[in-house]
Amino acid sequence: TAVIVNVAGNTVDDYRAIVEILSGADIDAIELNVSCPNVKEGCLLFGSTAKGVFEVTGVVRKVCKKPLIVKLSPNVTDITEIAKAAEDAGADCVSLINTLLGMSIDIETRKPVLANVMGGLSGPAVKPVAVRMVYETAKAVRIPVIGMGGISNGNDAVEFMLAGASAVMVGTAGFVNPNVWVETIQGIEQYMKENGFEKAADLTGALIV
Repeated sequence: TAVIVNVAGNTVDDYRAIVEILSGADIDAIELNVSCPNVKEGCLLFGSTAKGVFEVTGVVRKVCKKPLIVKLSPNVTDITEIAKAAEDAGADCVSLINTLLGMSIDIETRKPVLANVMGGLSGPAVKPVAVRMVYETAKAVRIPVIGMGGISNGNDAVEFMLAGASAVMVGTAGFVNPNVWVETIQGIEQYMKENGFEKAADLTGALIV
């Protein structure tokens, strides 16, 4: 089993220091979560601008001895611009999408449901957005793309792979179904068998447009 560590920070130095330590650990890869607020830029998310992504990825790349994945935020105007910035700064791979920014209000108290007012929306509702962004990104960069966002079964995973993902991640669905990872793999295998695909890699980018 591969061990991939997700790293978050509030400053570029936070990311650099954490990754420098992790580079000596027995892990397989590091994933930069750039959907964190940059305190030196008025808490603007690192991942919301190509400049921010390029800066943090470039600094980390200099000290990172492991494969480096950059996890992209969907809360941007042009996801391809952000993905290219990560690639240009030395990322080995990009993963997307992180959660969509959302908000909910308790109409009885007239207060936000979340203490932080806004928070990340995940699950099946975000899947169409995620598939679209994976499709756009895979066409824009040369490095591999890992797809995620609303995957809860094999068919969902196949959608992402056809759109251009080389691999997928499953998160939120695990809170509902602890067997989702095994079932997703089985679902992919079943699709491959029924549709004449010999290798999972053959699914990547096999979309017919």
